[in-house]
Amino acid sequence: MTAVLFVCTGNICRSPTAEAVFRKLTAARGLADTIHAASCGISAWHAGSPPDPRSQDAALARGIDMSGMRARPLRADDYRNFDLLLAMDKSHLRHLQAHAPAGGPAGIHLFLEPVADRTGYTEVPDPYYDGGLTGFDLVFDLVEAAAAAWIDRITAVS
Repeated sequence: MTAVLFVCTGNICRSPTAEAVFRKLTAARGLADTIHAASCGISAWHAGSPPDPRSQDAALARGIDMSGMRARPLRADDYRNFDLLLAMDKSHLRHLQAHAPAGGPAGIHLFLEPVADRTGYTEVPDPYYDGGLTGFDLVFDLVEAAAAAWIDRITAVS
């Protein structure tokens, strides 16, 4: 079993989108029993809240229901419980690296790492304040490409 944790700021836009897309793709490939996905935020600002309604609308337009998801903050045991911690942007990456315990997982990366050359993006842009509906669609496009690439990487190693 490979466990993957997607990390953003408040766990209401980018990281739950990545989790939902990743789960859909792993299920479609028959990998839901071998690859586990979850998401969290580096802050607890939105703990217990559902994903942003605009994220949910973008997801529903692509056949994904995120309504049952709830935000949670990063926990110390996440470093033990997950093989890969995938940061949505460089500030999240720095946070994960700074708080990683000694001997923590080597698998801390930027989520868009495997598709950065192809997409022209190294970070998933935050659509919360200024993304409008097109910003949420862009996030979905980037997340779909990166999620597929990470699944390919995981299955190539397994």
